[in-house]
Amino acid sequence: MSAPAPSPLAVVDAEPLPRQDEVLTEAALAFVAELHRRFTPRRDELLARRAERRAEIARTSSLDFLPETAAIREDDSWRVAPSPAALDDRRVEITGPTDRKMTINALNSGARIWLADFEDATAPTWENVILGQLNLSDAYHRRIDFTDPRSGKSYALKDAGELATVVMRPRGWHLAERHLQLDGEQVPGALVDFGLYFFHNAKRLIELGKGPYFYLPKTESHLEARLWNDVFVFAQDCLGIEQGTVRATVLIETITAAYEMDEILYELRDHASGLNAGRWDYLFSIVKNFRDGGAKFVLPDRNAVTMTAPFMRAYTELLVRTCHKRGAHAIGGMAAFIPSRHDAEVNKVAFEKVKADKDREAHDGFDGSWVAHPDLVPIAMASFDAVLGDRPNQKDRLREDVSVAAGDLIAIDSLDARPTYEGLRNAVQVGIRYIEAWLRGMGAVAIFNLMEDAATAEISRSQIWQWINAGVEFEHDGHTVRATPELARALAAGELAAIRAEIGEEAFTAGRWQQAHDLLLTVALDDDYADFLTLPAYERLRG
Repeated sequence: MSAPAPSPLAVVDAEPLPRQDEVLTEAALAFVAELHRRFTPRRDELLARRAERRAEIARTSSLDFLPETAAIREDDSWRVAPSPAALDDRRVEITGPTDRKMTINALNSGARIWLADFEDATAPTWENVILGQLNLSDAYHRRIDFTDPRSGKSYALKDAGELATVVMRPRGWHLAERHLQLDGEQVPGALVDFGLYFFHNAKRLIELGKGPYFYLPKTESHLEARLWNDVFVFAQDCLGIEQGTVRATVLIETITAAYEMDEILYELRDHASGLNAGRWDYLFSIVKNFRDGGAKFVLPDRNAVTMTAPFMRAYTELLVRTCHKRGAHAIGGMAAFIPSRHDAEVNKVAFEKVKADKDREAHDGFDGSWVAHPDLVPIAMASFDAVLGDRPNQKDRLREDVSVAAGDLIAIDSLDARPTYEGLRNAVQVGIRYIEAWLRGMGAVAIFNLMEDAATAEISRSQIWQWINAGVEFEHDGHTVRATPELARALAAGELAAIRAEIGEEAFTAGRWQQAHDLLLTVALDDDYADFLTLPAYERLRG
């Protein structure tokens, strides 16, 4: 008797979308289902391992390089695979969600790379997940031109040679896709995003002289990188694509991954392209992992933690040295400023800060960096052009002068800055405003002239939680004020009232402001610290 056919993947509780059948083909769903059967059990084990490691950090308040992988770190002979031509020059990368307008603007931006983001810059509504896939496929087949019905403005792709190369970022391992289930079990969002994109676009990208390239978010260990590598090997075999065609850049945006950079590159060495220094998620990870480590782990206001802070500098310089030793690209952090149409002085000051930041990265040895807005592309480009000239990268700059000890990466108290009352207020303001937009399906939001994404909300709520639990005291109006749940609630109530006055009763009522307020306070004040804000937020996300 023949074996029963595997259960099909089910689309659950999702309103049908225009053209969704082009994405959710029977063959594509079968491919995603097979990824789920093969790899979700290991993903579940690795998520459990995260919790065990966090418990160990809580017990010891320390981290170190792994003794069991010392041979990999000390072996000078291995390198990652040579870079494909389309990823050799990455001097400026623009980030953003995959809506139709952003897809065209990012590809046309003049940046070398576009990080097409299904993760922190996308609220994972069914519409965003499926239409984002359609937009990328349409772009690769040059059928994405459109006219905005509201503004009447037309959008069209430039010539192929002028377009950015796409590096797609799927969701992290911790997130599920509730609308795609196998035998009642939700499929990991990472496998949905990767699987649909790879299945539909890998061969077309190869025809275009590029390939299926990915950014891997929220990685916490080399074992998680090994899982991704196994996914890549299987996917390439399944579609008959040459091994090594997939290339992955890993975001080193968790404190545990910072101790395993060599190992992460080693696990992905046939598919590795580089590492990226992600700032807000990295700070969020420090707070999350060392939240009960006492005063020496208390971070000051998020805007006071620049990349020149000693522990951040240790992290970035170690990243450059590790990447270049292994032949990989080192990609710098985000310039999140959004130019103001009304305030030239704000722009002038911000552009100077962006230039200084990108100059520092280029001189430190980074091969490229991120921006959040097309107007910043020329600024970042000039910084890297000045250092690189005609060279595509500076991977030959080995930074052998860098020496980072384990304690340097968590020397938070080396920073001469303290939390402030205004920093607490800002965390509340940005947290509410971002979460409200996210609950309406917007993952990248301009707030106070900065492009914010989910990492912003994570650091905001984490700092509120940390400062309250550490009993931080601020000077405010000539008085000493202690961070308490009552103070956070008062600031949140005041912000809600200010927003109502700012946008008017009708817009306020039409929004998700009260839910955003309540969710921020829940994840900022609960004794049981949620691993990710997006987990309870996803339960409240419509669509």
